[in-house]
Amino acid sequence: MSIKKVVKYGEPSLRQPSKEVHKVSQKIKTLVEDLLDTMYAQNGVGLAAPQIGENYRVFVIDVSTGDEPLNPMVFINPKIIKKSGAVISHEGCLSFPEAFTDVKRYSNVMVKAMDSKGRSFVLEAKDGSLLARAIQHEFDHLDGILFIDHVINRFEAEEVLKKCNLPDIDIEKIIDEPELSEKIEVLLKEKIKNNESAKDNAAE
Repeated sequence: MSIKKVVKYGEPSLRQPSKEVHKVSQKIKTLVEDLLDTMYAQNGVGLAAPQIGENYRVFVIDVSTGDEPLNPMVFINPKIIKKSGAVISHEGCLSFPEAFTDVKRYSNVMVKAMDSKGRSFVLEAKDGSLLARAIQHEFDHLDGILFIDHVINRFEAEEVLKKCNLPDIDIEKIIDEPELSEKIEVLLKEKIKNNESAKDNAAE
């Protein structure tokens, strides 16, 4: 197994939809190991096959932190079968070195997938947890969708990309998510209200 080069934003392969895996062959098992090795080497939370130039519907995640033991999770041919709620997620991506911005995500997701032994499983991640957000982020990669396509403030994100010497946002790729946007708008208003309330309390 080996550490692979991570494809950077701007490479056309990141925008290509990935192929279904028809059999968890040795090739796919090696791909899974390469993804894990590369993710850990880069201190990532997740990594999808297209990010190392392999357009297969496979991604890996490990949300363990600090002194927790490693907990690698493998998702082959994943399908998001349920999603609800909304959360503002401050995200980065190994294909976008040093670039972070706020994006729209569902707070709860249920995913069905296969593990590295070809066994089917269903997993639910709730309450805007890192796992819930990581599943959506990595799942998007398999359809050629990037985290900046869910951006909340495009102009702020473009400034971040510019500072990191990355290409501009492709405006045509920004996803129209009216229902999610509405919920995010409510969250943003609450955030502003809470900030103003905290300032008032501090001034007293």
